[in-house]
Amino acid sequence: QVQLLESGGGLVQAGTSLRLSCVVSGLNFGSKGMGWFRQAPGQGLELLGSAGGSGANTMYANSVKGRFTISRDNAKNTAYLEMNNLEPEDTAVYYCAASRDPWATMASREYHYWGRGTQVTVTS
Repeated sequence: QVQLLESGGGLVQAGTSLRLSCVVSGLNFGSKGMGWFRQAPGQGLELLGSAGGSGANTMYANSVKGRFTISRDNAKNTAYLEMNNLEPEDTAVYYCAASRDPWATMASREYHYWGRGTQVTVTS
């Protein structure tokens, strides 16, 4: 059974940092690309970035490039999203997802396994 479990969300002030974690089970983690998404209130799902299976290749949406960093620890079956200089506009539910392929991809349709999400709320 495939499971993705996000953690690390919370209520923070603007300008601070937060790191989200995503622990994956039931998959050969190191052979799957991992993506982080978010959905703000009343908005659609936004793909923030992706990391290939080795972690060497990463890709980011322009909206978060330079502020957010995706990494992974394959020994721990865990992906991370480091978020810096948070803004109220970053308030959303954040999801991790795994693709069936080992490369990074910014194509949302390539993600087939999903976590349930973790809430991040940024106050001004």
